[in-house]
Amino acid sequence: MQWAPTGSEPIPPPLPPMRVDFTGNRPEFRKLVTRGAMLELVTFGFYRFWLVTDIRRHLWTNTAIDGDAAEYTGRGKELLVGFLFALAILVPIYLAYFLVGIEFERWQGFASAPLFIAFYAFGQFAIFRARRYRLTRTAWRGVRFWMDGSGWAYSFRAMLWGLLVFLTLGLALPWREAALERYKMQHTHYGDLTGDFEGDGWTFFKRGWWLWLLSPIALMIFPLAPFFYAEFKAREWRWWLDGIRIGSVSLSSRLPHDAFYGLYWKVIGWWLLLSMAFAAYLGGATMLVVTLSGVPVEEVFGPDNAAKSIPMLVMMVIGYFALALAVNIIMRVYLQRDLWAKVLENVEVHDIAAAADVRGSGELAGALGEGFADGLDVAGF
Repeated sequence: MQWAPTGSEPIPPPLPPMRVDFTGNRPEFRKLVTRGAMLELVTFGFYRFWLVTDIRRHLWTNTAIDGDAAEYTGRGKELLVGFLFALAILVPIYLAYFLVGIEFERWQGFASAPLFIAFYAFGQFAIFRARRYRLTRTAWRGVRFWMDGSGWAYSFRAMLWGLLVFLTLGLALPWREAALERYKMQHTHYGDLTGDFEGDGWTFFKRGWWLWLLSPIALMIFPLAPFFYAEFKAREWRWWLDGIRIGSVSLSSRLPHDAFYGLYWKVIGWWLLLSMAFAAYLGGATMLVVTLSGVPVEEVFGPDNAAKSIPMLVMMVIGYFALALAVNIIMRVYLQRDLWAKVLENVEVHDIAAAADVRGSGELAGALGEGFADGLDVAGF
């Protein structure tokens, strides 16, 4: 017989890494975004707040770790109200700049610089606050994520790093991404667990320095550009996931460098196909108008035939909206749903047991930041 003192029970071995399971149905998602895009069309874009909410809820609900799916509790009405509040702030800025430009026409070129800087600062603030909103509407096992920190402090850091990236012709980008992500993660919490980011700029630089070196060639030769961008995004995603920490919980990724090649080229292929269909539609519409009106092609849009050109303009608008609708659906299917699934199938979660006894804390954040992000066209997913 062997005697063991009380309280010296052997420590159980750590749990093996947990895979992240995504069970979302692709046809169901396609129907969701198709219906949403059509409602966006008839509501002049205002339905997008509810569509974004539905998309997030679909992706979150079908993403499970250790058998438990995430939950998204945001509402479209919150996003709409946040957007309207943001517009109440942004519209006077646009108007003031327009009036200043009229009053001092010769200074317009110089006035655009401070306007750009102001919007860049607002954009970075919006990115931080939008992330804060999304986190406070995300829960797992009944415990919410939340975020503290200052959006303006983040914006100030982003502006300084942006200046350094500009002065180094993009060479400082990896260190910028590491510094900003560290600030965001150190102010990110899951219940009473605090986040951190252990990725560093040098590691990111080593993974993609040759892409930076060859990027001028890719910009000049179009067929290379999608490959370069897909390669960069795959390496960035893997570096970012490997650096995430929530308490002692960590992530690791096996995402291959060519994971996104097919997705980006499918989007480009669809775009080319739809462009050709749109061109054929315009040609057919023009011939129809010419046949019915008896006006020569070169005179259809002439000032003397304004009334007869109205049907053509109507058909052009219908065709344009149909093209925009189709491109919108394709982008969301391939670059949101399929990209999400591709990333998650290569992710593992380590030491998930550390999140077993988390206590909820933090407060809900308002949707103003997301409204700013939407109004400035910097809305991240």
